Amino acid sequence: MTQPTQTALTHALNALNPTHLTLDNESHMHAGYFDGKESHFKLVIVSAEFAGKRLAARHQAVYALANPFLMANGGTVHALAIHAYTPDEWQTLAQAPNSPNCAGQNKG
Repeated sequence: MTQPTQTALTHALNALNPTHLTLDNESHMHAGYFDGKESHFKLVIVSAEFAGKRLAARHQAVYALANPFLMANGGTVHALAIHAYTPDEWQTLAQAPNSPNCAGQNKG
């Protein structure tokens, strides 16, 4: 199945020159899911561009690129869980935290 929002958002995030990028569509874990829905995403992004930046600044950099895809701007993305790391941080962690259940309506 084609995932146009996921593909376009991944392409936009490449502007941060990531050494690691995963964008998981977690819409199936939320109420109101239907095949092809692209509303809830988990982003793990590792970039040297985050070095020396606080978490808020990292998120702002991501949101600047994701903005056109958000529902508030006419897109389909309702939720974007951002896990933004420097290469050194990622080397220590090697994985992002698991996503929480959806307000008691988790389908998985």
